Amino acid sequence: MQTKIYGTRGEIIASNYLKGKGYKIIAMNYKNKLGEIDIIAKDKEYLVFIEVKTRYSRKFGDPLEAVDERKQYKIRNIATMYLKTNRLLDTPCRFDVIAILGDSDDDIRHIENAF
Repeated sequence: MQTKIYGTRGEIIASNYLKGKGYKIIAMNYKNKLGEIDIIAKDKEYLVFIEVKTRYSRKFGDPLEAVDERKQYKIRNIATMYLKTNRLLDTPCRFDVIAILGDSDDDIRHIENAF
């Protein structure tokens, strides 16, 4: 349960970070039958699907390492279903990853167009 709370905290930090950069948050914790995407946002003309990874420390690896090929494949499929369902197949989109390390929002890494 503590992991879920920490993850939710990270998503809130990431959302505030993105708003500060001028992104418009479209959805948080979007779910369909294939899974969940943490944040969907608009950045200029791009619809951005964002995976947020939060870790206390690097004890179990860097947060970015958790977004492996399997996770990327799953996120792409969820995003494709979102685009089809909302008739947005012609909308330019990209996939970003936000990694948050520690208990403060001082260590945020935002990888645009991560995969």
